Amino acid sequence: MATATLNPPATADEDAIAELQRDHGPALLSFLQQLTYGDQQRAEDLLQETLVRAWQHPEAFDAPYESMRPWLFTVGRRLAIDARRSRLARPAEIGDGVLATTPDPADVTETAVAQLDVRAAFGALSADHRAVLDRLYFQGLSVSETALVLGIPPGTVKSRSHYALRALARELPGYARPGRSAA
Repeated sequence: MATATLNPPATADEDAIAELQRDHGPALLSFLQQLTYGDQQRAEDLLQETLVRAWQHPEAFDAPYESMRPWLFTVGRRLAIDARRSRLARPAEIGDGVLATTPDPADVTETAVAQLDVRAAFGALSADHRAVLDRLYFQGLSVSETALVLGIPPGTVKSRSHYALRALARELPGYARPGRSAA
């Protein structure tokens, strides 16, 4: 049985690559920085990858054009496009700072603290406001049923619940929904 010898792929010599980097590197880096919106590190990575491609494809040096620059810019542009598509296909990465400030949903202390805050704010309401919110939100009565139980008109129930919720929002500023004003 004959053994097949594997020939390594042909590559350009190091002197040719060094000359290529010397002659075209600064212009290519500037071009890649524009494609990466000024991200120096990303542009340098793309420059390095472009030169690796030139090293892996020595046939590009034998092309019929006078300069390698068009070939290098085309390869660099395609690499930049591929890198951008790859980044957009992945979910955005977040830093440790965001994770450090986000409460753990399994942490019961956060829930307990929130309950204490709500109880304190609820206790600070007037008796009329507490009575309306108790019937509407804790007992699950409708506006009409609450009005009947408390012996007041439905419009008064609506008005008291509105002002009671606003007062709670002022007492609990950290719990306000984003985009909504408590005032």
